[in-house]
Amino acid sequence: MTPSGHLETAVRAAVLGGRAVMDEYGGDIQYDTKSDDSPVTAADLSSNDAVKSVLAGTGLPILSEEDADISGRAAAPAVWIVDPLDGTSDFVDRTGEFTVMVALVSGGVPALGVINQPAAGVTYAAERGGGAWRSDGGRWTRMRVDPAPLADCTAVVSRHHLAAEERRFLESLGLGGIRTLGSSLKVARICEGGAHLYATFTDRMKEWDTAASCCIIHEAGGRMTDMSGRPLEYNRPDVFHRRGILATNGTIHDHVVSRYVATLGPGTSESP
Repeated sequence: MTPSGHLETAVRAAVLGGRAVMDEYGGDIQYDTKSDDSPVTAADLSSNDAVKSVLAGTGLPILSEEDADISGRAAAPAVWIVDPLDGTSDFVDRTGEFTVMVALVSGGVPALGVINQPAAGVTYAAERGGGAWRSDGGRWTRMRVDPAPLADCTAVVSRHHLAAEERRFLESLGLGGIRTLGSSLKVARICEGGAHLYATFTDRMKEWDTAASCCIIHEAGGRMTDMSGRPLEYNRPDVFHRRGILATNGTIHDHVVSRYVATLGPGTSESP
């Protein structure tokens, strides 16, 4: 991998954030509950500070899960989007399946993305047009999705947030299997060919939940859209993805979208 200056900065920020998370991992984990009932720990906040300490040097605005939004941020041509601890519930449960996510969005599209899994010492990274890469122990190797047909595909789902209607839909597809995995590692697993599909119908996902993953999966040969097949948009005043998230190996993407639209009835793909 030959990263640009911004990608090197993003990797450094995500790894430093991961170290801050691991500094908290060995101790007694205490957490509070935010207004949306999601947990927040000292690790979320210390990682946020660490990531921002690196990104601040670029002079670009930073949209982070743990900070208030910045006035005028959506008018900026480029913005960092950060989730300093994706999978806080997995952190609290000590599964190791939590990540630090950093993305740079330019013109409303993720230009680069980095996912660091600090408990495993693994980093995933991509830059638009430069392919998707995985580092384990400092050696970067290229990732590609597995273009398997539907019957041979495995879906990855959340152990904390899987809705009954989502499970029923996945089971109706005739997949080869369904397994649980935490945080953005679900999309990372698709990127490295170990899974093929992730879907959620929720309207509560936000830009920092997907921005890094979106760049990486497209560079790995897969696709990420909303459940209606529309491209995801970034750096908007409203940071919510209102139509769910679908990430696949690309081969099965259009079929899954068609099944979803047919299941929920006519007009789904055109809904506002």
